[in-house]
Amino acid sequence: MLALRLARGAHPLVLTRRLLVAAAAAGVGFLLLCTLGYAVGHPERSSASVLRLLWCALPLAATVQFAVAVARTDPSTRPRPGLSAIGLGPARLTAIAAASTAVACALGSMVALLFYLHLRGDITGLPFDGAAADLLAADEPIPLAAALTLLAVLPVIAATAAGLALRPRTAPAEPEGAEKPMPSGLPWGIALVAVGLAVETYAGRSGAADGLPLPGRFDGNPAGVLAGWVLTAFGLAMAGPGITHGCGRLLQAARPGAVRLLAGRVLMDESRRIGRPLGVVSAVVSGILAAAALYDADTGSDAFGPLTGLGASLILACTTATLLTAALESKQGRAHTTEALLRIGAPPTVLRTAALMRAGALLAVFLPLTWLVAELAALPLTG
Repeated sequence: MLALRLARGAHPLVLTRRLLVAAAAAGVGFLLLCTLGYAVGHPERSSASVLRLLWCALPLAATVQFAVAVARTDPSTRPRPGLSAIGLGPARLTAIAAASTAVACALGSMVALLFYLHLRGDITGLPFDGAAADLLAADEPIPLAAALTLLAVLPVIAATAAGLALRPRTAPAEPEGAEKPMPSGLPWGIALVAVGLAVETYAGRSGAADGLPLPGRFDGNPAGVLAGWVLTAFGLAMAGPGITHGCGRLLQAARPGAVRLLAGRVLMDESRRIGRPLGVVSAVVSGILAAAALYDADTGSDAFGPLTGLGASLILACTTATLLTAALESKQGRAHTTEALLRIGAPPTVLRTAALMRAGALLAVFLPLTWLVAELAALPLTG
C-alpha cells in the first residue's frame, strides 16, 4: 500500500517511466502467451515450443534491464534525512522500489492477458474481437495456471533484480587522491566478441540443415549463428564501460583545455553507469542491421513475422530507453558538481559544450564499431 501511495504522488515524469515499464511488460507477456498458444495448438512440436519460449528470454531480459534502470532513478527510493526515524531506512526503501517494480510489471502482464484473450475471441464487445483467432489457437482452451505462471515470471525477476541493484552496500574507502582504475571488462568483452563471431562463422559455413524456429517467420537459421550473436552481444555489453572510459582518456589527450578536460573526466567517472547500456544498444543495433542485411539478401522482408517484429521492437525500445534513463541518472548524480561549477562562475555554455563533446566522442567510437560488428556478423551468411 505504501508503494501505491508513493506512486500516486510521484512526479509525472516518474509515472511516465513506470507506465513505459508496464507497456514493455505487456509486450513481453503477450509474446509469452503467444508461445503458450503455439504449444497448445501444436502439441507434437514440443521442442519448437521450448525454443520459442527461450527466444522470449531476450525481450524479457531487455525489459528487466529497463525496469531496474527506472527503479534506480526513482526519487522515492533515495535515502533522505529523517526517513530512518519513521522506519524508512535504506533497506525499507529498497523493498518499496522492488514492490513498485513488481506492481508496474504485473499491471502490464494483466493488460497482455486481457488483450490476448480479446484477440482470441474469448472476450467480446470491443473492436477486433477474435481478429487473431487462427494465429492464437482459439479452438483450443488455454490452461489458466500455465498462463498465470508465465505472466508472473517477469514481475518476480524484475522485482528481484531491482532489489539486488538497490540493496544497501558499503563501498570500500579509496586512498585520497587516488585515480579511478579502468573498468576490467574490456579484454573479456573483446574476447567474447571474437568468440561469438567465430562461432557464427563456423555455424554459417557448416550449412546446418536444422533451423532454429522463432516466433513469426524468422526461422531456418542454424542455432550456432544465433548463439554467436548472443556471445557477441554479451561481449559488447561487457566491453562498453572500458570503451567509454577510453573515450574519456582520448578527450583529455594532447594538452586538453578546460572543456575537453571536463568532458573527459565525466566520461571516465560515468563509464560504468552509461557504458554497459551503451554496449547493449550497440549489440542490439548491430544484430538488427545484420539480420536486415541477411534477409534482404536471401528471402526478403517476408522473413520477419509479426511476433518477430514485436520482439525486436521491444528489445530495441527497452535498451534505448535504458540508455536514456542511465544518462538521466548520470546527470542527477553530478548535479552537485554542476551547481558548484555554476557558483564559481563557469558559463553555462561550457557545460553544454562539454556535453556535446561527450556525445560526439561516444558516437564517433560506437557507430563505426556497431557497423563493423554488423558487417562481420552478416558476412558468413551473405557471402
